[in-house]
Amino acid sequence: MALYKAAVIIPTRGGAAKLHYPLDALEHQTEKNFQVIVVCDGDIDGTAEVVEDYRARRVLNIEAIVFEENRGRSTALNAGHRAADADVLIRCDDDLEPGPDFVAQHVAHHEGDRETGVVGLVRNIYPDNSYARAYGYSRDEKFRADAYATAPDRRWHFWNANASLTRTMFEKLGGYDERYRRYGWEDVDMGYMMHRAGAEILLVPELESNHHIAATTSSMRATRALHSGAARATFVEKHGQDVLPTPNPAGLWGKAVKTAAAVTTERTINLAGRGIDRVADKLPRPVAEKLISLLVESAGYAGIVYPQRARKVF
Repeated sequence: MALYKAAVIIPTRGGAAKLHYPLDALEHQTEKNFQVIVVCDGDIDGTAEVVEDYRARRVLNIEAIVFEENRGRSTALNAGHRAADADVLIRCDDDLEPGPDFVAQHVAHHEGDRETGVVGLVRNIYPDNSYARAYGYSRDEKFRADAYATAPDRRWHFWNANASLTRTMFEKLGGYDERYRRYGWEDVDMGYMMHRAGAEILLVPELESNHHIAATTSSMRATRALHSGAARATFVEKHGQDVLPTPNPAGLWGKAVKTAAAVTTERTINLAGRGIDRVADKLPRPVAEKLISLLVESAGYAGIVYPQRARKVF
């Protein structure tokens, strides 16, 4: 018998200044029978001390796992999931601010006989800047609308920073794949493995959570698109092109994306993104949105076609 109904696993690196978002929210949950495991993927800013401060408040059943050096998000997630003493394992990233029934909702959706994977989409929170006005909020709303309209057999694409599975399923799948060291795709990979294993993936509107997003400018968003595009290669190598065919943008827009991608690097993204953000408020909104879209989409395509241009690991 597990000691807790649920465990909330929070992977973090350099998250000392933002951990208050999930931890304050977790102190006010309607469900009380859960534990919190914060996994510090190399403590570079005193994150472990923040966890100790919350432990001293004696509201949460909280502990920290601290790696001496950066080992990657998948390794951090696996360490937290394997240390949990609970039947339902909930991932909650360090910049999420869930609602008061976050734990209760995740637990409730695992109570049936069928194995499920439970996903809450996120609502990105931006500073009041030109990027948010021209692109951030509108694309965020479109993303959620498109996700809810997606066919059930494709919902595995949306496995994310707010998701849960049973301990049984986690052990069956062997955890997150630790080969993912670029930005993202360890979550999509988990969603696909669950789908392939027969789990029903649920997108639960009541689980939507505020996300204090790190990518708050055009250059930051496009840089992450570049790294995500590069990380996609690991997924394709593992599961095949039939599962995720290589995109082939068509028409005039597709030609523009491919042309821009041919010269896209981290340096050009930074220069172009800063320039776009400086003028975005002075342009008609549709024009500004198109410029940012071109930067982001060409960066993502460059990551797929030229993965060596994404240098950083996560």
